[in-house]
Amino acid sequence: MNINNLFDKKEVVFSFEIFPPKQESKIDTIYNTLEELKDLKPDFISVTYGAGGSLSKNMTCEISSIVKNKYKIEPLAHLTCINSNKNQVNSILDNLKQSGIENILALRGDIPLGYKGSNEFDHASDLIKHIKQRGDFNIVGACYPEGHLDSKNLEEDIINLKKKQKAGATHLISQLFFDNEYFYSFLEEKEKYNIDIPVQAGIMPVINTKQINRIVSLCGAKLPKKFIRIMNKYEFNPEALRDAGIAYATEQIVDLISNGVDGIHLYTMNNSYVAKRISTSIFSILDTINNCERLIN
Repeated sequence: MNINNLFDKKEVVFSFEIFPPKQESKIDTIYNTLEELKDLKPDFISVTYGAGGSLSKNMTCEISSIVKNKYKIEPLAHLTCINSNKNQVNSILDNLKQSGIENILALRGDIPLGYKGSNEFDHASDLIKHIKQRGDFNIVGACYPEGHLDSKNLEEDIINLKKKQKAGATHLISQLFFDNEYFYSFLEEKEKYNIDIPVQAGIMPVINTKQINRIVSLCGAKLPKKFIRIMNKYEFNPEALRDAGIAYATEQIVDLISNGVDGIHLYTMNNSYVAKRISTSIFSILDTINNCERLIN
């Protein structure tokens, strides 16, 4: 199933992201997470990479196949390209196709130390264009409400985003953010460049301080004062901090839905408890919205 078609059928597309288990763990360890997530009936599940290069990429394909064929949920397989050649990418695409995977999230990936450029794929738009020529895949792109760390400013980043759309991306999933105003400003800016494909808001519930520090260092997401106060207040109370992180993420999602967002993509960190807590609240809100619309109509 082409997941882009969901945006024509649903008021809000709701999806999860999971990642493969560590190399020293068996792939079966992901089953417990999937067993819990399947009952929440997400519209699709994206499968990212763990650490481990080509081994991790193969595991991404394997888990995507499990999501589709065992759990009957449409998968979105991540594919990065920065340190790959066309033969390597083609091999992965062939594996995905043989497994019945139709949807790919095309990403540049993190630049390795000492990388000099001039690779066959220096940008995500290069990968999207190549995938488009290789088969009947639906291609999703990433976007960055606060601008990509490697971009000079948001305008430059949106110009690059336009290249992704022209290359064949059919919808976008955003990097995580903690202040919805950045997301709304981003939506306004991208309209100036006639980027009119659906955008899902990426939300990550932060449940511990170590996670917060790692996130900020990796993606540069800005932390609002309200968020910092909450985290400082419960820094030494793990259970309260978890609940506060869930509440903050839920509040973000409620505001986004109220403002007509195309979809929500929840970065679960393989934590099914957190995903369930948030999903239960959100599904209740969506049911209320749908019931109101039926009464009006």
